[in-house]
Amino acid sequence: MLDRGSAARDDHADEDTDAGPVVQPYRLHVDGGLRTVAGAWLGDSLLTVLRERLGITSVKDGCEQGRCGSCSVLLDGQLVAACATLAADAADARVTTLAGLPADGLAPAVRAAFLRHGAVQCGFCTPGFVVAVTDLLGRRPQADEDEIREALAGNICRCTGYGRIIAAVRAVQADITSAGAEP
Repeated sequence: MLDRGSAARDDHADEDTDAGPVVQPYRLHVDGGLRTVAGAWLGDSLLTVLRERLGITSVKDGCEQGRCGSCSVLLDGQLVAACATLAADAADARVTTLAGLPADGLAPAVRAAFLRHGAVQCGFCTPGFVVAVTDLLGRRPQADEDEIREALAGNICRCTGYGRIIAAVRAVQADITSAGAEP
């Protein structure tokens, strides 16, 4: 036998769940492809949708407060913390994760420099750093050390220390300079 409360909840099951209000499916432009997001609620962060709904695990879940940088992605070319961005707000935007960075140009050079300079230890923060460094050098290939430190201030690494990371950035800059080309 159902009580009145159960019947009332059942009548409105499609409007609200324990997880929050369900929204209509929407699409995200992620890493060059169009992906449909279904069953998400309005409060889902872009991080949650990317990892749990779309299976994109290169975006890491570190702090869920926008402070560690491990979930850094590009949203219409702007560096953002995916954990502090509502996925539904990104519905018409281009989302670029580490996996969607171009296979030629800066991203592979940044990855290689991180490995060469020992800027990778556990690797958890690395995707966010690579996205942030690729973004920085794409905008400011000759950024000085203060600009580099400022651009990386939103990323936290507990293993390597920042000296190796800065050395990797400087190495990419030197490669750009020696090649005589802008990225």
